Amino acid sequence: MIVLAGLGNMGPKYERTRHNVGFDTIDFLAAKYRISNFKSKHKALIAEGIIQGRKTLLVKPQTYMNNSGESIREILDYYKIPTENLVVIYDDTDIDVGSIRIRAKGSAGTHNGMRSILSHIKTEDFPRIRIGIGKAPEYMELADYVLSRFTEDERKLINNAIENASLAAVTIICASVEIAMSKYNS
Repeated sequence: MIVLAGLGNMGPKYERTRHNVGFDTIDFLAAKYRISNFKSKHKALIAEGIIQGRKTLLVKPQTYMNNSGESIREILDYYKIPTENLVVIYDDTDIDVGSIRIRAKGSAGTHNGMRSILSHIKTEDFPRIRIGIGKAPEYMELADYVLSRFTEDERKLINNAIENASLAAVTIICASVEIAMSKYNS
């Protein structure tokens, strides 16, 4: 089984914010592959389905961003899933709005959700898809920026990035992270 985990914060206050592009990508995949059986389990909303012939678990941790690792650890342990079968999708302020970057492994950088995951699963060796949300303006605190919504023009770029992140996730599932990197890193 493959785990596709999108990071974000739950609740209407955070919907469609910069920090929730991981959740948005999971929602896009769920709609595209008609996976609608989400249930609350392991401190997350999870749904099992088939994506391109592969059994896949879509995950949206419900621990708030900074504690995402608690949920991911429970899921990996419960289903006995090796970390290399985990793909995490999340926002990145170091990447231009609408661009995506795929990596086979790596550090958390400045992302607290990823720090939590690395702390709980004790490895950096799993693929991740980062969706660029751009840098915070100088006048704005980072926390306020990531919880803000996109402008109309940015939203068009982000919708395209979410679709590309979804396609990249499917490529990782069906082929490899290396093929996804060569095809979708922008």
